Amino acid sequence: MAVPSVFDLASCAAALLGGGALLRGGRVGGRGGRWRGPRRDARGEPCAAAGADADAFAALHTLTRAAAPLRGGLDRASARRASRHLRHLLRAEAVAIVGAWPDGPADDGDGPGGEHGGRLLVWDGTGAHLHATDAPDDALPVLETGRPRVVPPEGLDCDVPLCPVRVGIIAPITVDGRVEGAFAAYGRTVSPGLVRAVGDVARWIAAQLELAELDRSRARAAEAEMRALRAQISPHFVYNSLTTIASFVRTDPERARELLVDFADFARYSFRNPRDFTTLADELRSIDRYLLLERARFGDRLHFTVEVAPEVLPVEVPFLSLQPLVENAIRHGMQGVSGTVHIEIVARDAGAEAAITVADDGVGMEPGRLREILAAGTRERGSGGIGLANVDERLRQVYGDEYGLSVETARGAGTRVRLRVPKYRPPIFPD
Repeated sequence: MAVPSVFDLASCAAALLGGGALLRGGRVGGRGGRWRGPRRDARGEPCAAAGADADAFAALHTLTRAAAPLRGGLDRASARRASRHLRHLLRAEAVAIVGAWPDGPADDGDGPGGEHGGRLLVWDGTGAHLHATDAPDDALPVLETGRPRVVPPEGLDCDVPLCPVRVGIIAPITVDGRVEGAFAAYGRTVSPGLVRAVGDVARWIAAQLELAELDRSRARAAEAEMRALRAQISPHFVYNSLTTIASFVRTDPERARELLVDFADFARYSFRNPRDFTTLADELRSIDRYLLLERARFGDRLHFTVEVAPEVLPVEVPFLSLQPLVENAIRHGMQGVSGTVHIEIVARDAGAEAAITVADDGVGMEPGRLREILAAGTRERGSGGIGLANVDERLRQVYGDEYGLSVETARGAGTRVRLRVPKYRPPIFPD
């Protein structure tokens, strides 16, 4: 499907709006009844560019306002919010959006609907009491064939002399090869330019719906990645933690009880119904429980320090964005090491950002292996690499590519992972 760009739509709308402006410019009006001709440049020539630019900017603003509701999908609420902007864009007497029934004709009793194939989502403009109930029938051939049509005056069959709805232009809204609905503009007359503009708007609506589906697919992928990340909280960690707690039951019952409470707190946080974001304070509290359990397991072989600036504790971070880094530092840092490994977690105030570092002085890894893990993304599941890759991908998705992980490592030199988090949480779909 050839989708018109925003520039194409703006240019088309500017042409329509500009035509209207030229007609108005030929009237005597304004203050004092003086002739107000077109604006002129420094050489006295008519300044057509200024008016065209203003019309294009107005059209772009209108499209932006219409796009936001459609990014949530096509329903009565989104159609109602977008339709008034689209009617203003086309300067039509009325516009209508008809949705196609997904499984054939039906009428849910919620507003006008045809017996075959469509239901009226919105009618915006004049003539609703005369023509709104017929809109699904007007759109039926378009829904069935996927081809636009022009409804002539005899097709609308309006016997009210002063009614401005005389002709209709209807174009299909086609998403991924499926006709999801139809967009219609109604007015007094029809022109080739208006027919093209209605078709462009219908294709633009389809593009917004495809983006909405992409957003939903991205949300489902993020949910799947979160399930994979939770699965990485290895059964071995659960088994080792419970075994460690059991070893203290006879020798130190009080410590066993404390460790059991720590394990319960960690599990409750990690397996709760996640929100997209949590505070850095909550994330660090969960990491503290995790480190206490690992310290009980490894004893004096594991040392850790945590240094946090109080100013960054309320900062919102993606859920489970730090725990995988700490787990990676312990698992890989202590692998094959008989001596002591030190884990360092630092969170500093860096102006508009929180700068966080997770470092270990363990065995490290080859830089080439690190590049393979991050390049493979969440497909890399060996040796816990999914933790680093998952956090890196989520940070880039939420904040942009410049906020991915920065990793320094070498064989025998430990690993240092740095990340930056803005102190504000950016909206995914700004209004």
